[in-house]
Amino acid sequence: MSLLVVGSVALDKVETPYGSADDELGGSAVYFSFAAVCFSPVRLVGAVGQDFPPAYVQRLASRAIDLRGLQQAEGRTFRWHGAYEGRMEQARTLDVELNVLARFQPDIPRDYADSRYVFLANGSPATHMHVLDQMDGPRFVLADTMNYYIENERDALLELMGRIDGLILNDAEALQLSGETNLFRAARWVCERGPSCCIVKKGEHGSVLRSSEGVFVLPGFPHESVVDPTGAGDAFAGGLMGYLAGRDELQRETLKRGLAYATVTASFAIEQFGPAGLENLTAEDIDRRLKEFFRLTHLCTP
Repeated sequence: MSLLVVGSVALDKVETPYGSADDELGGSAVYFSFAAVCFSPVRLVGAVGQDFPPAYVQRLASRAIDLRGLQQAEGRTFRWHGAYEGRMEQARTLDVELNVLARFQPDIPRDYADSRYVFLANGSPATHMHVLDQMDGPRFVLADTMNYYIENERDALLELMGRIDGLILNDAEALQLSGETNLFRAARWVCERGPSCCIVKKGEHGSVLRSSEGVFVLPGFPHESVVDPTGAGDAFAGGLMGYLAGRDELQRETLKRGLAYATVTASFAIEQFGPAGLENLTAEDIDRRLKEFFRLTHLCTP
């Protein structure tokens, strides 16, 4: 089924204890697309500048990623420079150049408007609603957010929550948005304000799914070698949405299994710098690791 992502396409500079990468292909839409395309064709909407390497376009086009929504604008591509230290739980942003992203207003190609599954990558709630205004009634819309929009665009974010089916955010953002001190109450608070489900990411400790049918908790995939965590959250969302779009099902059991696929898919993203760990990934690779994940998490009935 048709899957649309609207998000950033970037050139990243990343530093970790394992080394560094400069002008690496990055951005939320990129990591999402490389992950999701293992399960479903992807339509990408984003913007790049005149400095964006044609070779990077080819890297995306080599998979089943439709790039007709990738706009090239005058100026430079969005750039992010971040560093990870210690346990690499969170990036320290050293520099951000919004460049063409600062004036990006997504124009959805008319033949993308029938997309049944839509992921609104981390961005302004006003931009997200602008996208939804151009869609022809998608079946499932999942949106991402971050602390900046919770602090500075809260009213617009609450309005957006009334128009989407799912909200994905990390544990600190869930507590900040809801004002709760308990993660499960925070997820319920989100669902009471519009979305039918809330997915809370807890990094290496896994994720929580909250829906009208209750709570589902899943651990993270145990990984001893984390080279570059950049884009892991977007790869997680890509694995989930790709799986849902490929199955075209939204039952609770499908969402739970989709969460497992998301967890495993994201585990490939952190093994190499940039999206290299995802670019040649196949559904077979993911299925093999998923079997190992199920073996590690299986609990015998007492």
